[in-house]
Amino acid sequence: MAQTASTMLPLGTPAPAFNLPEPATGGAAALADFHNAPALLVIFMCNHCPFVKHIREGLVRFAREYQARGLAIVAINANDVANHPNDSPAKMAEEARAFGYPFPYLYDETQVVAKAYRAACTPDFFLFDAACKLVYRGQFDGSRPGNNIPVTGADLRAAADAVLASQPVSPDQKPSIGCNIKWKAGNEPEYYR
Repeated sequence: MAQTASTMLPLGTPAPAFNLPEPATGGAAALADFHNAPALLVIFMCNHCPFVKHIREGLVRFAREYQARGLAIVAINANDVANHPNDSPAKMAEEARAFGYPFPYLYDETQVVAKAYRAACTPDFFLFDAACKLVYRGQFDGSRPGNNIPVTGADLRAAADAVLASQPVSPDQKPSIGCNIKWKAGNEPEYYR
């Protein structure tokens, strides 16, 4: 199982804009939809990645708990579906329904949004404060497939707790580890090479 780490986008980076389709509803979601939220979590993920599957149930529990506290959450799949058909929009809609995703699960067909966020792996987490400035990028927790560490979301929970309480988020942040984003041929970003 190949492992790729987050690029660790600089803290304070403004949230890059997006406006992407949501296969499960036929609608769309944009960054502007979340401007009134006290914080926004953007997750790059996909259907087939074993790292995403490993935390999926814990992520849904986290999302339900923290959305109730005001955290806005959106997930984005940027994988090349021609070579990875299990990540197609139709399969994304199935995934969202099967696992009860309480957040929009968007499709970045052009991969422009993934590049703007310097996303590298699935899952890759980006937490922004009320001013849409990056306060956390890193792992959900230390659990990985096969390492026998329980899935708790401890790292992301600590960051979300701080930002929702208008407190500083610890700068001691560990990169997320996962499958690489499946870039279209010739579309790999410079930061990825």
